[in-house]
Amino acid sequence: MSMEIRNTYAAGYAGAAKKADSAKVGGSTKDGNVTTSTVELKTSTPGVTKTEQIKTGFSTVNEYSGYLQGKYGYMNSGTTSMQGVPTTVSVSGGFLKKCMNDPAKAKYLEENLKAIPDCVKSLVNHTKTMQGSPVCTYAAYIIDDNGNITCMSGCTNDPDGKIAKENAERKAKEKSAEEARLSKKRAKKKEEEEKLAEKKAKERAAYKEWSQKPAESKETGSFHRAAAGTDVRSVTRSIMAATLGILPASAPSFDIKA
Repeated sequence: MSMEIRNTYAAGYAGAAKKADSAKVGGSTKDGNVTTSTVELKTSTPGVTKTEQIKTGFSTVNEYSGYLQGKYGYMNSGTTSMQGVPTTVSVSGGFLKKCMNDPAKAKYLEENLKAIPDCVKSLVNHTKTMQGSPVCTYAAYIIDDNGNITCMSGCTNDPDGKIAKENAERKAKEKSAEEARLSKKRAKKKEEEEKLAEKKAKERAAYKEWSQKPAESKETGSFHRAAAGTDVRSVTRSIMAATLGILPASAPSFDIKA
């Protein structure tokens, strides 16, 4: 059994910059246009924060993306492994553009990026507590242009493929048995057709031999006539016509009455 779980979290950072503790800036420095700020980021543990430095004021999205990938190597870098689970983390370029010069949005983004490894760990541990103890097969986090986060995950009760292998073997046996049954049925039908063809050939040969006998016996004055067809009236008229020495169409007609 496998399944996929999707969850979307609306960012909800609008107006965060107006709150006094939204970024909890403890100090900042500038290097050209880039500002380094010391902030308190939430962690995956409720009520626990961690002091972190974040940067804003980048000139291009590529520069900002490069900075983030230096801290969070799993962002926009394809599939990586977290807790042994293939994981992808994708952040849209549109949202990166919104964050690169906005401290409140940048804080929100880094807060979530930093929490992802712990979230995957929790996801894997939770999966193990489910009925049947399925194994998590992948995790994916997608942050769209508006900062909304979608999480997708899949799990299976057949991580080593044993169940799938058994099902495949069972289906193969069923298919083989069905093919054998059909083959036997076809062979039987062919045998019946051959027997029928042989019977008809014998009947034709017997009829031919019989029909080639002298029509009349000079010694006894007896004669015989034969006709074949699929309609009893037609073959009877053919015999009548042969007896009278006329064409079948000219032979007398008759009704068959019950």
